[in-house]
Amino acid sequence: MTLLHEASCACCSGIKTMLDRRRFVGALIGGGATLTFAPQLALSAEGNYEAMVLACIDPRMQEPVHRYTVEQNLTGKFSQFVIAGAAIGVVAPAFKNWHKAFWDNLATTIELHRIKKVIAIDHRDCGAAKIAYGEAKVANPQVETETHRAALGQFRKQVGERHHQLGVETGLMALDGKMEMFI
Repeated sequence: MTLLHEASCACCSGIKTMLDRRRFVGALIGGGATLTFAPQLALSAEGNYEAMVLACIDPRMQEPVHRYTVEQNLTGKFSQFVIAGAAIGVVAPAFKNWHKAFWDNLATTIELHRIKKVIAIDHRDCGAAKIAYGEAKVANPQVETETHRAALGQFRKQVGERHHQLGVETGLMALDGKMEMFI
């Protein structure tokens, strides 16, 4: 049984070179030197970061969302909140028991990370959308788009009411990672 999946994916890119013996020994030596100066080099969880990214738990979307954040130059510059349905999980009455968890987390990331915006990424073929709104609300691409547009609009409105200083970007991602932004 192999422990690694395809090394060309984002989570494993470069792992072969990391596992190379010479690089590993070099990293150990460099790591030891770094630890000597750790108090001066310590990174804080607090700081000025760009955004919080709100995404869905769907395993199919992890890689496309990661690629999107890389394309947007957000690597190392965002916090992330992952919940079934993304914005739908935050605004749909069917998931009302989850709402407080998101808003509390957003308040915390504002305090700790001083983010400038929230990026909500819903996606097509979302099981949580079917649970929240019913099969008819996602029956075809046009209806599905309007369902997500409405949920993301509600999300944008609620963020504005609670945290008017934040920018809000919303979009609907296809399973292949193509993003349709809503204004």
